[in-house]
Amino acid sequence: MTKQDVLTFSDTAEQNLLYLHETLHQKKYRHSAYTTFILCDPKRRIINKASVADRIIHHAIVRVIEPFYEKRFIHRSYASRKSKGLHKGVKELRRMMLAVTRNDTRKAYYLKCDIKKFFDSVDHDILKDILQKNIRDQDILDLLVGIIDSFHTEDRKGLPLGNYTSQLFANMYMNELDQYIKRVLRIKHYIRYSDDFVILGSSKKELIGILEKIKVFLNEKLHLRLHKEKIFLNQLLKGIDFLGYVVFPHHMVLRTRTKKRMYRKFKKNPNAESLASYIGMTKHAYSNNIRRDLLKIYFEYKKK
Repeated sequence: MTKQDVLTFSDTAEQNLLYLHETLHQKKYRHSAYTTFILCDPKRRIINKASVADRIIHHAIVRVIEPFYEKRFIHRSYASRKSKGLHKGVKELRRMMLAVTRNDTRKAYYLKCDIKKFFDSVDHDILKDILQKNIRDQDILDLLVGIIDSFHTEDRKGLPLGNYTSQLFANMYMNELDQYIKRVLRIKHYIRYSDDFVILGSSKKELIGILEKIKVFLNEKLHLRLHKEKIFLNQLLKGIDFLGYVVFPHHMVLRTRTKKRMYRKFKKNPNAESLASYIGMTKHAYSNNIRRDLLKIYFEYKKK
């Protein structure tokens, strides 16, 4: 369903787009205020929604700069990128697990970490420095700085979750960590999805040493911290809880919390669109029983 703000903008779309073009041409464009609302799915998140005109600018500027940065991102960064995504990230992790264990013939370990309050913690000055290293066009830089400055937390940090640009900014920011891990620490088996990342190694001692170096880099270079309760170090044979799945070298299963949330939401609203989405998600895991249960819930609802 089309939102009211889009319908209102569309009523005089030509006039609005011409005005937007003129303000950009005259370098008078200024980002407007956000509309804030709460989304619980499953975590409570504060979403800051930009105006339709601002969202048009966001999409336009991402189309211009994203191809440039795509060439600079590492292969195993899977969030918010074309031809990547959650399920391809999980499959790549399985390939990494097989490689590090030499097809299950050698013991190996994993380190899994999560950045604490990542989107709220992005330092504006550091992000601007990252942009200035590669972008020479001052007009584009001014637009990007305006978008960054349009939102901040109390300590003048953070990215708004509702912005299309925020995912690209997040990848640019975390690419600094990616490059440090790949080029400086020379870690071979590393994968990241947004602010979650996994490193595989042959020993706990090796991974503990890597962890300490990452903590220092994040604190000193990016002003970020790891979530202490979300640092996991264990044997690969235990499986890795990653992106809603528990991943093993040869198979994966849905995480228990993911299953419970899926059942709870589907029972409240068992529609065909949700069924197709959940069936698609379960196809990537050992979950025949889950698909059977979802279909049962759906057809019992249709009989009513």
